[in-house]
Amino acid sequence: MTDKPLPTELRAWVADHLSGLDTIEDRSWPRSSSQVWRVAAGARSAFVKISHSELDFDREVAGYAYTERVLSEQQAPRLLAAHPDLRALLSSPLPGQVVRDLPLALDVELRLHEDAGRLLRHWHDASDAGSAADRTAVHSAMQEYAQEAADCLEDTAAHLAVDRIALVEDASTNLVDLTARLPLVFLHGDYATRNWLYDSATDRHGLIDFAMSRYGVAVEEFVWLFGAVWPLRPDLRDAYFTGYGRPLTQEEEELLRLLTVRLGVSYLRTGLIKDRGDLAARGHLILDRMASQHS
Repeated sequence: MTDKPLPTELRAWVADHLSGLDTIEDRSWPRSSSQVWRVAAGARSAFVKISHSELDFDREVAGYAYTERVLSEQQAPRLLAAHPDLRALLSSPLPGQVVRDLPLALDVELRLHEDAGRLLRHWHDASDAGSAADRTAVHSAMQEYAQEAADCLEDTAAHLAVDRIALVEDASTNLVDLTARLPLVFLHGDYATRNWLYDSATDRHGLIDFAMSRYGVAVEEFVWLFGAVWPLRPDLRDAYFTGYGRPLTQEEEELLRLLTVRLGVSYLRTGLIKDRGDLAARGHLILDRMASQHS
């Protein structure tokens, strides 16, 4: 994948905020929708990002504002400037490396997951309960998830065992009602290891990327970990919730399971439609794990 050049208009805007701009490095994820660069002027550096959509831009601006209120400069970057027309955000650098695929000693890994749980609990505890409009938006999102599960089942039922079909039916039926019984918090929205930074020099955990920040129920933050990591690494789950400081309620556990089922069957359908064996296998694996935990 070739480096993405910094668009001319965006470069001029960055140079207005970082005079003497002399270094531009593509730091995008390997997908077409990711547009991120590290920029520098001598010893001063920053990151510039083009949001995928207006919604992502608005969410990220709101996420940065929330972050500045609840997290320190050592825990999260700061928004330095934003350009709505360009959907561009300029942010301060944060020391550390992305945790995803980072080789870590077991004691460091356990401590990092405990710190991640602790940071997220602090983030959630600083939240208000959201407005009536926020509750309506969450209700609508869960209705869409429930309908997605039902639609996916139509396309995947022939590839699923009876107990897996029952799981997906459960998700399509109960997601909305379960969510309505739980409080809202302001979410990071993508609290996965690809957005965690680890700074070995200070042994600190940091957090980046606020494009999915929004109100929702707390367990939405755990879906990726619950489906991909914790089934194989219960020690990391234990460390995480030691940091988080409380166990999940029975209703939260059930909602987390159903949200993860929805994700799994979505992967499966996409894999079947696009002839992507890797995605289909991922979907089956998640559903198998959820069925195992439910048995």
